[in-house]
Amino acid sequence: MKENRTLFIGNLAVRIPVIQGGMGVGISLSALAGSVAQCGGVGILSAAQIGFRDPGWERDPVETNLRVLREEIGKAKDIAEGGVIGVNIMVATRFYERYVRAAVEAGADLIISGAGLPVELPALAGSAKIAPIVSTLKSFQVISGYWKKKYNRNPDLVVIEGPLAGGHLGFKKEELTDIEALCYEKEVERIIGCVREMETDTHIPVAVAGGIYSGADALPYFALGADAVQVATRFVTTYECDADVRYKESYIRAKKEDIEIVESPVGRPGRAIHNSFLDEVRERRLPVEKCHQCLAKCNRQEIPYCITDALVQAARGNTQKGLLFCGANAYRAQKLEHVSDIMKEFEEELSCRQE
Repeated sequence: MKENRTLFIGNLAVRIPVIQGGMGVGISLSALAGSVAQCGGVGILSAAQIGFRDPGWERDPVETNLRVLREEIGKAKDIAEGGVIGVNIMVATRFYERYVRAAVEAGADLIISGAGLPVELPALAGSAKIAPIVSTLKSFQVISGYWKKKYNRNPDLVVIEGPLAGGHLGFKKEELTDIEALCYEKEVERIIGCVREMETDTHIPVAVAGGIYSGADALPYFALGADAVQVATRFVTTYECDADVRYKESYIRAKKEDIEIVESPVGRPGRAIHNSFLDEVRERRLPVEKCHQCLAKCNRQEIPYCITDALVQAARGNTQKGLLFCGANAYRAQKLEHVSDIMKEFEEELSCRQE
């Protein structure tokens, strides 16, 4: 049976309920985000060190990032042809408020924030829609409770990010050693239930993220009451993805056993593809020669390596010298694909109601 799964985020209508996850540094920029939005999903740029390819970035990373963020949003919206464009901005970002305001001024439709509690986001976002990324019921209750009390505002969207996601994770390292034991579907149900209880006249859509590579992966979450899914890893191996082709090829070559949980200078565990860089940082500390103004809290005299340097190296295609963040299903990539083909596949698979 066919089912209409149009996603409504406030007054924004999204034909295919797929949100492309923000990936930094330099993985989801205007080309990828614009293409996903043009094809009927939600395209998300990552604000993390977005200006790293610009000649002015080494000299003045913050101002360069802010300028390039505005430019990339404009490019994405041109490609999207009226589709929905958002920006993922980590709460842990230094000068977080400036990045949010710049994105809103540039016309971003949606601001998604995690890597911390985005308690002040309603004051910064203006007319843009706002969405917290949460991994636990407790974190959702803290954020939503604060927003309601201080701003009398509910989220326009809630993103629940599970333990199979890529990049930095909202879980303890020991929890990630036995993911099945987490019974995370129960936590998803609890969060969705809490969202439904706080609804008044307006429906608050919920998107589930982490380990979703196909429509078949997504259907169980719709059965739990989700309205959408957030998908990131699948879009890395597309022609439109903004990463260097060697980055994409590292996904295609990866085997399941190559994907591992890593320690990050951010203080959170992450998931990445094994390479020479990970071997090196396990053996010795890599001195940080220059601060790129990426994180609000960072002591470069103590961190094991610079997260910006590691991610920039990877994005530039130096795949043995950088950090290759990925989701748990990155090994399923077999070839480069077009965004349009992936979106058609999701649309067809999600249109079938799970019996």
